[in-house]
Amino acid sequence: MHIRTHDQAYSVVLEDGSEWKIWPADLPATLQWEPASDLEIEEIDDDEICTHAIVDRAHGTCVRVIEATEEWAPEQMEAWLVS
Repeated sequence: MHIRTHDQAYSVVLEDGSEWKIWPADLPATLQWEPASDLEIEEIDDDEICTHAIVDRAHGTCVRVIEATEEWAPEQMEAWLVS
């Protein structure tokens, strides 16, 4: 699946119309994304912060995401800010 828009560093819209918020610690991995990047969405069960991951197999990277309509809990953001 390709990127439709990635105008803001912390969010991405894929060609299927799905919108995702990117976990801040994973933002550097998105710097190599291009409109033609072939990305896959995978559900993840063992992560306390994010529900899905966007995988770029060509570059061997994975970023954790939640649906754009969701919010991270304040304590999750606090833990990230102090780490």
